[in-house]
Amino acid sequence: MAPLGEGSDDPLLPDLPRGPLHAARARASFPWKELALFWEGPDMLRFKKNIFSALENDPLFAHPPGSLSLEKYRELNFLRCKRVFEYDFLRVEDFLGSPQRVLALIQCLGMYDWSLATKFFLHTLTFGSAIYNSGSERHFKYLPKIFNMEIFGCFALTEVSHGSNTKAMRTTAHYDPTTEEIIIHSPDFEAAKFWVGNMGKTATHAVVFAQLYTPGGQCHGLHPFVVQIRDPKTLLPMPGVMVGDIGKKLGQNGLDNGFAMFHKVRIPRQDLLNRSGDITPEGTYVTHVKDARQHFSDSLRSLSSGRVAIAGMSVVNLKLAVSIALRFSATRRQFGPTDEEEAPVLEYPTQAELGREIHALASAGKPLASWTAQRGIQECREACGGHGYLAMNRLGDLRDDNDPNCTYEGDNNVLLQQTSNYLLGLLVRRDQGGARIESPLKTVDFLEAYPNILGHRFEGCSPEDCLNSSVPLAAYEWLVCYLLRESYQKLNQEKQSGSNDFEARNNCQVYCCRPLALAFLELTVVRRFHEHVHQPHVPPSLRAVLGRLSALYALWSLNQHTALLYRGGYFSGEQAGKMVENAILALCAQLKDDAAALVDVIAPPDFILDSPIGRADGELYKNLWSAVLQESKVLERASWWSEFSANKPVIGSLKSKL
Repeated sequence: MAPLGEGSDDPLLPDLPRGPLHAARARASFPWKELALFWEGPDMLRFKKNIFSALENDPLFAHPPGSLSLEKYRELNFLRCKRVFEYDFLRVEDFLGSPQRVLALIQCLGMYDWSLATKFFLHTLTFGSAIYNSGSERHFKYLPKIFNMEIFGCFALTEVSHGSNTKAMRTTAHYDPTTEEIIIHSPDFEAAKFWVGNMGKTATHAVVFAQLYTPGGQCHGLHPFVVQIRDPKTLLPMPGVMVGDIGKKLGQNGLDNGFAMFHKVRIPRQDLLNRSGDITPEGTYVTHVKDARQHFSDSLRSLSSGRVAIAGMSVVNLKLAVSIALRFSATRRQFGPTDEEEAPVLEYPTQAELGREIHALASAGKPLASWTAQRGIQECREACGGHGYLAMNRLGDLRDDNDPNCTYEGDNNVLLQQTSNYLLGLLVRRDQGGARIESPLKTVDFLEAYPNILGHRFEGCSPEDCLNSSVPLAAYEWLVCYLLRESYQKLNQEKQSGSNDFEARNNCQVYCCRPLALAFLELTVVRRFHEHVHQPHVPPSLRAVLGRLSALYALWSLNQHTALLYRGGYFSGEQAGKMVENAILALCAQLKDDAAALVDVIAPPDFILDSPIGRADGELYKNLWSAVLQESKVLERASWWSEFSANKPVIGSLKSKL
């Protein structure tokens, strides 16, 4: 086993500095290093450690004092992105065969700065995988150019007037058989590609989605094309391309989001990414995909990987916020049982089929993760009081950087419709043809017992009965079955009343299909967590704390659906709801002493976390004061003072004018 702490020149998990947090760590019921090793594995821990060490020891990644101008921040971010490629953390084949390491690299970069991580991710995965997955062998010439940054890419789908409704995109691609070229054109500003990451300043090429027309005027739907938008040597726009930056955003301002309009830009026929459809030199459209819906899904298949990555980004943001807030709460003392004794803030309790299944999980996973992170980061900000509002402590940046996760790669509410449609489709096939409800990843297999599950009722007698995650797991299975039945019945009622399919699904969304999709994904997370922590190879020293965490997450999530559990009859009497609430409080009390050690498992090194109040030594006030001195440069007089003092009668002159 790799060395965890002492006794090695380069330990995998170095000992944390002693300080005010030491007492909180000493109360833990488990060894934090053992949990980190179990959860991540030695190879992944070593991989992340190498990334963190490289960033910390490279002057290019030093945290600059004060704030940078927008232009300087974006320049620095591009240079850092280039340096990440030079470090060669991953081989080209790892991007195709080691998705866990790819996600780990992106998350490590994101812990440092999401502008950097997103820039790297959009170039390699979104742009690169779109070419690999949607193209053919003739397009593989672009791949080495991507990884040596000979070209720099972006993914141009969203338009000014259309985002989530991708079928309505208005950029056109007309084929000209006389020159064997495709003409990319934006009919007006509403069809301009917009919000495209990397497009603002640095992208030289784009995967552009446009409606494909063949001679004769027939439209074959949305297709992706590789379009050069800038000269790689000068970064000047190519002829016919109007491209620029959309300006400052609420967060991730190191990332240059941009727009582009195309005025009859000609590209070779071969730059159509032709995995699902192609054009012959004469102008005949050929495809092996007969179902138009399947063709549309194939064109956008790279979005699922993007949504999975965004869910991971949201989880990382919440990890960072929790690390900062909990270390602050464990060392910040306010009030206490006597006037002389103050208690830590932490003591207060208020702190194909497989493809279709993956698509359904990713479509609900992004909303659940991004919304949960946004709420959690805000709670962490408030838990740190006024210090949480201080920009240097990073909670504001984390909140702002996480915010776009709720809207890009698909609006969350629209994505949830895709998950509920998947679940309703399973029930329709079962009722119409008697097909079994099952899936490759087995996330829906429990629905085969759908009628029987609806007859179940909550049987807990005391809060202790709820302390195992199997209890909320059973409740979640009932909840999903109940919401599936309600959604199915509501949809049929809407159709019988004369609503078309679009209107019927829209009218079912708010109170039926939306909570159905979220509850299904929450159930999937609860089940996976429960199964993982109850495996036989879990070390005995970790079983208790992991079991409590599993039960706490399950009950906390379930508690948000109390009204539905009562309305559907699963809960009856006031004691059922109180049992869940009391179990949550009991688990929080049991985990309180483990909190500091749990954060040590998920927190990155101090350089990466970059928050004075969240440093591992727990020297809250020393670190805060040092950062304030550095930020304010207290020994320097304000630059405007000399001019002000030279005109001291200013107040008197104002009075005389009044």
